[in-house]
Amino acid sequence: MDDKRVWEFEESLWRASEERYHERVDPDCVMALSRAPWLFTGDAAIEAVSHTPAWEEVAFSQQDVRRPQEGLIAIAYCVVASREGTRFAAACTSVYRRRGHDDWTVVQHTQIALDSQENA
Repeated sequence: MDDKRVWEFEESLWRASEERYHERVDPDCVMALSRAPWLFTGDAAIEAVSHTPAWEEVAFSQQDVRRPQEGLIAIAYCVVASREGTRFAAACTSVYRRRGHDDWTVVQHTQIALDSQENA
């Protein structure tokens, strides 16, 4: 997956439907989110994000893509997302694993919420 598709994939998750999360968040995923209970694994990770309403606007900055080995992509970025007057800013990482040709799932995701005064 080239860098352009990596960022399209990541943005699609920020704008995702519940079905999309169930398709693209791996059953072996681990997540650290900015809300209790903070750490989520497996089905709990999928459920933790699957009921999140889609963000209307999503902007990434400080984007970095790493490919430590074939079939594994790690990314880091800051995001500002908004919907219906709500704004959320975070520093994030995600790791994707390739299951097959053009079939990628999220196996790790971290979101560290940033104060509204911080520049994402």
